[in-house]
Amino acid sequence: MGIVVQKFGGTSVQDKEGRCKVVTWVKNALGVGRQPVVVVSAMGRGGDPYATDTLLGLLHVADVGDARERDMLASCGEMISASVMASILRGEGFRASAFSGGEAGIRTDDTYGNARIIAVDPSMLLAAMADGVIPVVAGFQGLTPQGRVATLGRGGSDTTAIALGAALKADLVEIYTDVDGIKTADPRIVPEARTIAKMDYDEVFQLAHLGARVIHPRAVELARQFQVPTVVRSTFEELKGTQVGSTRSVRDPWGHRQPEHAVTSITQLAGLVQFRVALSPTPLGVDLTRLFEALGDSGVSVDLVNLFPQEGYFCVPQSFQSVTESVLRQLDLPYRAEGGRAKVSVVGSAIQGLPGVVGRILSALRDAGVEVLQSADSLSTITFLVHQEAMETAVVALHRKFSLDRE
Repeated sequence: MGIVVQKFGGTSVQDKEGRCKVVTWVKNALGVGRQPVVVVSAMGRGGDPYATDTLLGLLHVADVGDARERDMLASCGEMISASVMASILRGEGFRASAFSGGEAGIRTDDTYGNARIIAVDPSMLLAAMADGVIPVVAGFQGLTPQGRVATLGRGGSDTTAIALGAALKADLVEIYTDVDGIKTADPRIVPEARTIAKMDYDEVFQLAHLGARVIHPRAVELARQFQVPTVVRSTFEELKGTQVGSTRSVRDPWGHRQPEHAVTSITQLAGLVQFRVALSPTPLGVDLTRLFEALGDSGVSVDLVNLFPQEGYFCVPQSFQSVTESVLRQLDLPYRAEGGRAKVSVVGSAIQGLPGVVGRILSALRDAGVEVLQSADSLSTITFLVHQEAMETAVVALHRKFSLDRE
C-alpha cells in the first residue's frame, strides 16, 4: 500500500465535529488503498483547554522560564491530541496507536522553541504499519541529540508531516486546514479570492515566507528539497484543494509569460518597523558590517534591506524594535524608526525577467492612493513597503489589477 501522510491542524481536531471529519478522511485513504499516517496539532487555538498558548499560559507570568522546560510544556498539546485521535480511531474499529514526535523518529537540533529537524528515523512507524496499525503522530516536536523534547516553532506540525512524508517515501502529504486551499489573496481582505488549483514549490515557499499562513515556510522548503507531492485542502469540505509540486514544466510556456498573467497570488504582512540609519561615508562598509553582525548576534532578522552610500533602510518585526534600537545606540549610529508599516508582495514564478510587471503594480498602487516606502524583488516576488493602514487597499488593488478573481 502506498503511504499518505495526513496532517490535521488545531481547528480540525478542536471539537467532536472536526474529529469526526478526521476519521472520515482516514477512512477515505484506506478506501483507495493507501496506508495513512496521521499527524496532529494541539486541539484548538489560544483559550481552548489544550491549545499550546493555553498550556504556556499556565507558567508564572513573571517567569521568563527555561526554554527547555517551555518546550516540555508546549509539546503536551500535540501529545494529548495524538492520544485522543488514536482512541477515537480505535473506537471506530481501527487499530491505531499514538506516537510522540521522538517515537516517530523526528530528530532535531537543540534550538528550543524553534528547532530544526536534522534526521528522521521512521523505523517505529514502519514496524507499526507492518502490523496493521495506523500511527497517529504528535506534530510540532522531536528529540534533541541529548534526548530532550524540542519544538519546531509555530506551524511546526506542517514540517513534521512533510519530513515524515520524505522519510517514508509517501505518495502524498495532505495538509488539512480550515480553508479549502491556497488562495490568490487573503479572503478576509478579498472575498472574491480564488483557490489556486496548482502551484509550484517556489511560489508556495515565497507566499509562506512573505506572510501567508496556510502552510509553514520550512515545510515547503522540505517538500521542495525532497520533491514531496503535497495537497493543501479543507478538513470540512469535499474539495480538491491546492496541489503543490513542480508545475513549471506543465504550464503554457507562452500564455503565462504576459505581464497581466504573471502573478499567481498576493500576500501581506503587517506589524513592521522601518529603520533609516545614517552611515559614515568612509571607510566603506564598516558601519554596515558592524550593524548587521550585531543585529544577527542579537537574534534580529532584518527584511527589505536597501543600502546607499550614506544611508541604509531596513525593516524588522515590531517585537524586535527595542533590541534593534539598543544595538544602534551601542554602535552610536544615528537612526530614525517608523512603526506602522506593512509589506505587500506579489508572487509568481513567471515574474522573473518579465518587463511590464513593476509598471502595472505601481500604476495600481498609484490609482489606489497607496504610497510606496520601499521595495525589493527576487526571482518570483516583488515586495513593497506601505503604511499599515493602506495595506488592505493595496492588496485589493493588486488583486484587481492582475484579474486574480478569474482563472
